[in-house]
Amino acid sequence: MILTVTLNTALDITYRVRSLRPHASHRVSEVTERPGGKGVNVARVLAALGHAVTLTGFAGGPTGQVLREALAGAPGPVDALVAISGATRRTIAVVDELTGDTTQLNEPGPQITPGEWGAFLDRYEELLAGASAVALCGSLPPGVPVGAYANLVRTARTAGVPVLLDTSGEPLRRGVAARPDIIKPNADELAELTGSHEPLRATQDARRRGAHAVVASLGPAGLLAATPEGRWHAVPPVHELGNPTGAGDSAVAGLLSGLLDQLPWPDRLTRAVALSAATVRFPTAGDFDLAAYEKLLARVSVTAA
Repeated sequence: MILTVTLNTALDITYRVRSLRPHASHRVSEVTERPGGKGVNVARVLAALGHAVTLTGFAGGPTGQVLREALAGAPGPVDALVAISGATRRTIAVVDELTGDTTQLNEPGPQITPGEWGAFLDRYEELLAGASAVALCGSLPPGVPVGAYANLVRTARTAGVPVLLDTSGEPLRRGVAARPDIIKPNADELAELTGSHEPLRATQDARRRGAHAVVASLGPAGLLAATPEGRWHAVPPVHELGNPTGAGDSAVAGLLSGLLDQLPWPDRLTRAVALSAATVRFPTAGDFDLAAYEKLLARVSVTAA
């Protein structure tokens, strides 16, 4: 079983409009609503690839109830979320059909009490006992200690479970020092962590700070990986147009899937890039175009960096 952790789950709401213009009223052509948050998206993609997945984190209030009912009503990840008194946040994505661009509005998340954080830690340790890998994903809601991910990384390492960390800012800086097996920042997050805007140098610096392997997302330019086995750059065959929301989460799913399948690093990166590109083609995060993914697998370019 793969365990994904989303401390700041969300109900993702996507509006599609003909053309998004500031200071104007818009007629919405389509609305979709689904469980979200980075780790939830990762879990959904892993389940679609055939892996057994359990997701945990927090859910509460009317929004959290809708989220959990949606999880229960569809095949896929097992819900092991911890109930809280606060209300799960919402994220709003507005897709401009004319340009394909997406505008994202993210609420901060509910206040987590010390008792709720303690209940999560107990649940996390229980779930780790049956996990083959764990992904720690996304932002921290208010009330969760800034060093939370560092604590969760150390707990996973003590349990002998490989751990991937995908977050940003101070939680990433502290989490890297706990020596996760993989981190997956984007270019801006990596630059903030290391102070370097040259991606290859930054990935190497992030490894020196504690990460066993660093896979940096470079947007349309693919993934850059620095690992103990070598350095590679994986690039999709074309720049995909569509909704990029969730593309990085699909890359995380690909990396975890490749880890469990014991693929060499170039093949893991190929899977991650193909999944990411196939996700851009899909209108909602956490899903991907299966036919596109299978075609892209043979067309991703991986070179030594």
